[in-house]
Amino acid sequence: MTIRRVPVLFVSMAVVVAFVATGCSAGSEPVRTAQPPADSVPGVTVPDAFTAITVAPIGDPPLPFRGSDGRYHVVYDLQLTNATKAPATLERIEVVDGLHPKKIIASFSGTALVDTTCSFGDCNRLRSLPAGYLDTATIPAQESRVLFIDFALDSLAQAPKALLHHLYGTGAASPAFGQSGPIDYLTTPLAISTETVPVIAPPLRGDNWIALNGCCEPGFPHRSSVMSVNGKLNNSQRFAIDWKRTNDQGEFYSGDKTSNKSYVDYGSEILAVADATVVSVLDGMEANAPGVLPASDPALAAKLTVENVDGNHVVLDLGSGVYAMYAHMISGSLTVKAGDKVTEGQVIGKLGNTGNANASHLHFQLMDGPSLLEADSLPYELKGFHYDGQVDPQSIADADSYLSGTFLQGKLSKSESRTRELPLNLAIVDFP
Repeated sequence: MTIRRVPVLFVSMAVVVAFVATGCSAGSEPVRTAQPPADSVPGVTVPDAFTAITVAPIGDPPLPFRGSDGRYHVVYDLQLTNATKAPATLERIEVVDGLHPKKIIASFSGTALVDTTCSFGDCNRLRSLPAGYLDTATIPAQESRVLFIDFALDSLAQAPKALLHHLYGTGAASPAFGQSGPIDYLTTPLAISTETVPVIAPPLRGDNWIALNGCCEPGFPHRSSVMSVNGKLNNSQRFAIDWKRTNDQGEFYSGDKTSNKSYVDYGSEILAVADATVVSVLDGMEANAPGVLPASDPALAAKLTVENVDGNHVVLDLGSGVYAMYAHMISGSLTVKAGDKVTEGQVIGKLGNTGNANASHLHFQLMDGPSLLEADSLPYELKGFHYDGQVDPQSIADADSYLSGTFLQGKLSKSESRTRELPLNLAIVDFP
């Protein structure tokens, strides 16, 4: 939830089949029916194979959504584990149609997996746990990695009902472990969610808002914010956005950069994105000094806890298992308390610089539960906004901790009206 500079970024094997008794009578043999594997997907067949690298999804099944590029995005994370005593190297992973495995939907290899020269964009999708940068695609014996997957489709009709993952590389070729050989197998079926994408109103008003650290490539925070919580890997920030505003000159601040009041967005009204019930609030945290990320300062980091790392914040229950979280608000500006009912567009507080943040911004996300840690991130679409272009990612990567400079060089000459889309990373947006 921070705004920060991007880093320059066995001798035998047994098969156990489960049975369940379906009925029997005296003197007869029990009638048993083989049950499908717990992680199976109807209609998808996974060939039996020895799998040196195991693959497990992190979070709920992916839910396709429409982005501000007009395409439908499928975004999810995988945990890869080398379950052998020999090193294994991932050379390529293909995402294929689960019902038609010869149909390749997306493929990641080479620099897309590991690239020590790349700090943002379509690179470094293979990470250490929880999500650190690597200099090799080799997974040591009995270690795990995280892999960030995303791809886009021109229409929702192109989305398959299920996915499979085809791994290529080298590693232990058999349970004997002593012999290495090529890795080439299909694994881990994953159903595409058919749930309805939440559609909400904007959380802010005004022009020149920039979707910092947004979806979907893994080179920026949020997309790669996997954490180890409650006994599992989780990513509650996968679709989060740090909304920050510039003036018409493209500057995030004017005047004294060490004063929060110099920042264009500081004090902006924050709005309820739907009729909702307030689940929880935190208030009373004082503002940070701009330019200093508390987590990077030992004295300040010692004051951060799981409860206050998001600063002053509000969680709303939008119904149907959807929750909205707003973070880093100004102390004393919150206008709601737990249990309150709010209506769409109602002011619930003001944008600030509290918690683990080095500059004012609104961290906003949807999730499938009220816990900032336990919940899984949900994609969403906004009812309406005006799309104004894109900020150059290099300009953000090169900016100092105060975000000095101008950033609207990619602004369109005329904004475009958009409905039911999620602004993607570094989109320039005007809210009505």
